[in-house]
Amino acid sequence: MFALTPLASRGGAFALICALALSLPGTPAAFAQARNTEPVTLNFVNAEIEAVARTMATITGRSVVVDPRVRGTINLSTDRPVPPNAALNQFAAALRLQGFALVDTGGLYKIVPEADAKLQGNVVNAGSPSALPSSNQVVTQIFKLNHENANNLVPVLRPLIPPNNTINVNPGNNSLVITDYAENLQRVARIISALDVPGASDIEIVPLQHAVAADVVPLIQRLLDPSSVAGGAAPGGDASFRTTILADQRSNSLVLRAANPARLALVKSLVVRLDQPSAAAASGNIHVVYLKNADAVALATTLRAAIAASEGGGGGGGAASSLGGGVASAARAPAMNLTGNNGGSASVAATPVSPSAQPSTGGMIQADPATNSLIITAPEPLYRQLRAVIDQLDSRRAQVYVESLIAEVNDDKAAEFGIQWQGASGSSGDRVIGLLGTNFGEGGRNIFNLAQGETAPATGLNIGLARRTGGVYVLGFLARFLQENGAGNILSTPNLLTLDNEEAKIVIGQNVPFVTGQFTNTGSNNGSVNPFQTIERKDVGITLRVKPQISENGTIKMTIYQEVSSVAPQSVNSSTGLITNLRSIESTVLVNDGAIVVLGGLLQDEFASNQDKVPGLGDVPVLGTLFRSETRSRRKTNLMVFLRPVVLRDARDTSNLALDRYDQMRAVQRDLQPPPSSVLQINQSPVLGEQPVPYQRQAPSVPPLGAPEGAPGVTTTPIPAPAPAPTR
Repeated sequence: MFALTPLASRGGAFALICALALSLPGTPAAFAQARNTEPVTLNFVNAEIEAVARTMATITGRSVVVDPRVRGTINLSTDRPVPPNAALNQFAAALRLQGFALVDTGGLYKIVPEADAKLQGNVVNAGSPSALPSSNQVVTQIFKLNHENANNLVPVLRPLIPPNNTINVNPGNNSLVITDYAENLQRVARIISALDVPGASDIEIVPLQHAVAADVVPLIQRLLDPSSVAGGAAPGGDASFRTTILADQRSNSLVLRAANPARLALVKSLVVRLDQPSAAAASGNIHVVYLKNADAVALATTLRAAIAASEGGGGGGGAASSLGGGVASAARAPAMNLTGNNGGSASVAATPVSPSAQPSTGGMIQADPATNSLIITAPEPLYRQLRAVIDQLDSRRAQVYVESLIAEVNDDKAAEFGIQWQGASGSSGDRVIGLLGTNFGEGGRNIFNLAQGETAPATGLNIGLARRTGGVYVLGFLARFLQENGAGNILSTPNLLTLDNEEAKIVIGQNVPFVTGQFTNTGSNNGSVNPFQTIERKDVGITLRVKPQISENGTIKMTIYQEVSSVAPQSVNSSTGLITNLRSIESTVLVNDGAIVVLGGLLQDEFASNQDKVPGLGDVPVLGTLFRSETRSRRKTNLMVFLRPVVLRDARDTSNLALDRYDQMRAVQRDLQPPPSSVLQINQSPVLGEQPVPYQRQAPSVPPLGAPEGAPGVTTTPIPAPAPAPTR
């Protein structure tokens, strides 16, 4: 038995001497082998870590490498002799308390800072955690889970692992990869084995005798968990340990899966109490079905046509459709009329937005538009068949948010240069005098009009010479220089939100009157005059009309009509009437959800040149400029129309998008605040208020169409939780 006892405070030097003595040349091989297995007594006081490491290398017969960053002293002692492996483990524990770690890499021990231990080539174990030695060495263990979701265990295990060590999830095979001390991994393994158990009972099917499965599911779900959605888990939660209830419409039964047998027994007891005969048999098999999404009038017409087709082999479909089709068309006619022009805006403003529809009657299915419900008079078997069809048709329809971007860039350039002069030859009093000169242009550019003072000089630089004749100054020379540059950048983004397979329209502009006819009674004998005009008003501006249709694979088919119109400024005071500039696109495209498609555009480049000159003299080099006038212009127009549809399948997507645009408008309003002024006393402009709501949402993955690069992202904003639908 070896005893390593230091002398007072010189323990580090003594430990080094002992290590050197044990490794002296000439030591018998039997003695070297015995020192690796014979117990030792440790007693190090304020010894250098590097010296103790060398001693441990001598005791265990393994090489030890100390990182240069490992500095300090250590206290290590045992009351009785211990095996070399136990001494090494105690040394690793002492290092761990000082922020260092002992790593075993293929027979070589490394002493490194604890933060770097996970990066070294430590031991990796993919089998049972019980095979790990109970030591203070850093190892990597792979835990393969059979029942629990690996992501759910990370928040539970993370506080149990030191910050310098790691825990990662491999979602491919549902496993955890943890790098930590071996003894701590054994504790983590016991926790994982206790949590990785089946979280639900077996699937059971409960047939119903009287109630309808689709009606029973939401009732039971709300009784068990009011915060959950029917047939699923609460938003953002994990459904592994939740009671799942689904309705099988074909067999009118419930499919149950509970978290535990007690929960399953509770659900079965509720089903037995709810599956009771209804009072419909006593009232003549009359059932009332409240719809959630579909239109009662349209659905009643569809169901009557389906029943007539199944009973009469398709011959009665037309008669059944005519029972409710006329009412449905009459109910929608005023609403459809809103999108057209009625000759004025007064009638459109007075038209009700949603006219009240009359009840749809006829046959065994009737519709009540006031409550959006169906009244079905049918025996129980037929009612169940109809109810299965109603549940499939009364599903929430997806919505499509369509963003349209109209980008137009104009660049106009014009240049003009011309010289005009006039002169007379002869003396005062001569009966005949001579005139010589040039005359180009008209209006403000004509030398005769300027000489007579009829018009003002045109824009640009005008240089002229006048001579005095008979006490009057007469303009005899005029040079004109002009260059014009104009540029315009127009960006419009009309947006629309509409239901799947429903047409929507947005008009942003003005309602401009156009004179279509007039009459003035000026030929009457009695002198009475009765003039009148007929005016037609048309929308001038930006018009977007779109009808989207979502397919099963997520693509969107859209029928689009895009129009950009404006009144030409030069025609405002024209006697012939107003002239409108029109750019329109009408097309049908197929776009992926969230993708951007270019509908079309206009790339136009115009050049015009006009030259007035005196024949012959205007072509003379240099001096020919005195005898000519030239005008040039160039106009470039770039117009492109882009479009991006985004599918909103549930209330959460709709709320995310709405509040995202809401935050965008609030940010724009905050940036447009007026500078403070003590004189004007109006230092604030209106700003949208914040939305106090219960839970948080994540920022959208896509920015608005046309947003500038580098724009700050939308901050996390709460969204109100959708209120559960009332139980009928």
